[in-house]
Amino acid sequence: MSYDISALTTEEKIDALGKLKAKIADLELYEKDLKNSLITDIGKGAAEGKTFRCTISETARETLDMEAVRAHVSPQFIRANTKVSKSTTVRITAR
Repeated sequence: MSYDISALTTEEKIDALGKLKAKIADLELYEKDLKNSLITDIGKGAAEGKTFRCTISETARETLDMEAVRAHVSPQFIRANTKVSKSTTVRITAR
């Protein structure tokens, strides 16, 4: 899905993005609350809604402790094995 934003001014785009990000934050909080409630209701397993199915499972996830790695390898090794990529960030803050 795409939106026609060609008629919006830069100021309107900034404000629209700020409002959208606020709505997303509210939706993410609602999502978190729903997930936690479903975990309480269902535990591990599955349940059916009228339109969707919910499956809850637990898995082990491995992560690398980069702070510990950095403490055990040389700065030269880190520099030699660090990949650099360009990134563009759009940050919106309320005024």
